[in-house]
Amino acid sequence: MAEDRYNRRNPAVKRILQEVKEMQANPSDDFLSLPLEGDFVSEEQSWFFQEGVVFHKFFSHGFQDNIFEWQFAILGPRDTEFEGGIYHGRIQLPAEYPFKPPSFMFLTPNGRFETQTKICLSISNYHPEHWQPSWSVRTALVALIAFMSTNPNGALGSLDCNKEVRRELAIKSRETAPTYGNSERQMLIDEIHQYLLNKSPPVPQLLPNPTTESSDSAVGEIDAISATEDLLNQQIEDRVVEAENETGAAADAGRRSVSSTTEMKSGTPTVEVGEQHQRPRVQQSFQDRALTWAAIWLAIAILILLMKKFLKSKIVAESISDL
Repeated sequence: MAEDRYNRRNPAVKRILQEVKEMQANPSDDFLSLPLEGDFVSEEQSWFFQEGVVFHKFFSHGFQDNIFEWQFAILGPRDTEFEGGIYHGRIQLPAEYPFKPPSFMFLTPNGRFETQTKICLSISNYHPEHWQPSWSVRTALVALIAFMSTNPNGALGSLDCNKEVRRELAIKSRETAPTYGNSERQMLIDEIHQYLLNKSPPVPQLLPNPTTESSDSAVGEIDAISATEDLLNQQIEDRVVEAENETGAAADAGRRSVSSTTEMKSGTPTVEVGEQHQRPRVQQSFQDRALTWAAIWLAIAILILLMKKFLKSKIVAESISDL
């Protein structure tokens, strides 16, 4: 028995044996971890997995006797690109455990942490100042699942792959367990994998990226605003041209009316005199009206353009904030 081979007075041994029993008595649906100790996977306590229920089966023989090294596997956190993935790894407990933190190493490619590399987390041996002796292997595994979806921030052993790559790795992680260690250890890895495979839901389909959709929508709205501005500018130009044409036609009619009136009163041709005295006043009157209308339309156009520019800048700002 492991209790006979290890000094139970040793704080680390005593704590580890307690955690092993607690882990077996209260298994989790989100992870599974066992030490590389033969007596904990003997014929009486070996795992058999069928329809999500743990049974007993005969196991040929135990593993290497080392309760300080654990084999684990976790399920990817729900509602993330890791959901449905099964990620295997190793835990190395120090001789001073639980007063010093363990180290963690992933064996399954996942897009968040490197494989075969000790990872830097606040619960790992890279930050002993953060470790609490009251924490356990179970606590560390729960925290490790939570760390999967966090920003790596350049930490040692971290990766920052995009969501599509991580989703593909999650799907691939379900196909087979990683190959590592001797045949006895590989048997334990395969058993843990099968147990979690029966517990885990399938990998959900990747939803469309809302950032991309919002960006496309913003670009479309900006294009629509630009097209509207062009149309308004064209309409304003057409109105100015129409106003100028109306002014010219009215001026011609005014000249003809003045000339006719003068001829009827004097009986002599006085067209040149009428043109000299009446044409400037008529042209000036209509030009003033045309300029007034043009100024009004120009002011309206400027207000419309300012409103459109404001809407455009607001849409672009919202798109950038979404990114």
